[in-house]
Amino acid sequence: MIEIRNLYKRYHGPFGGNWVLKDINLTFPTNVSVGLIGRNGAGKSTLLRLIGGMDFPDKGVIDRKARVSWPIGLAGGFKGSMTGRQNVKFVARIHGVRKDIHQLIQRVQDFAEIGKSFDEPVSTYSSGMRSRLAFGLSLAFDFDVYLSDEATAVGDRAFKQKAKDAFNERVNSASLIMVSHGEGILRDLCQAGVLLEDGHATWFDDINDAIEHYHNTSGKK
Repeated sequence: MIEIRNLYKRYHGPFGGNWVLKDINLTFPTNVSVGLIGRNGAGKSTLLRLIGGMDFPDKGVIDRKARVSWPIGLAGGFKGSMTGRQNVKFVARIHGVRKDIHQLIQRVQDFAEIGKSFDEPVSTYSSGMRSRLAFGLSLAFDFDVYLSDEATAVGDRAFKQKAKDAFNERVNSASLIMVSHGEGILRDLCQAGVLLEDGHATWFDDINDAIEHYHNTSGKK
């Protein structure tokens, strides 16, 4: 379970900054997959980074009573001067993997499907290759909650299906908190939804209700 209480977040610039998220209060239950819905700039990716601990709120508390992944579609945490293999080994050691590290590296390499680039510096990767590597690395660990930011939109049709299949397999033993502009994938993988608008969050027990409300309030058909 993940509890968010009285959360506020804004990004400061030379002229101040508006609140991206204001007084967010949410509880993500155990084993319930949730889609985050809202217009561009509504704060979906921001909320996902906050839940994953990659960013911090200005006010409020996030209580993680579960093992939470980093946002799978956000691949900015790699060391550019290191190869894909070296980055995977580094992350594995941070997470305490010692005995089976070679098997873990092989699983990531097989899933990412980036060929010889796996042994080249990550700074030479395209954004899609970085995302593939991040996707494979995230799925190599057993988290209770997987965070996904447009991860299933990466790559060609075959890889997108592979990503969807991987998530389908994971939801049998874990849950997802997912950002995606693809309503089909949200309906397929998520039970509940959170609609973000004007800095506020509304919980819906049914993802279809969240999507319908989004259409009604945004004028989107």
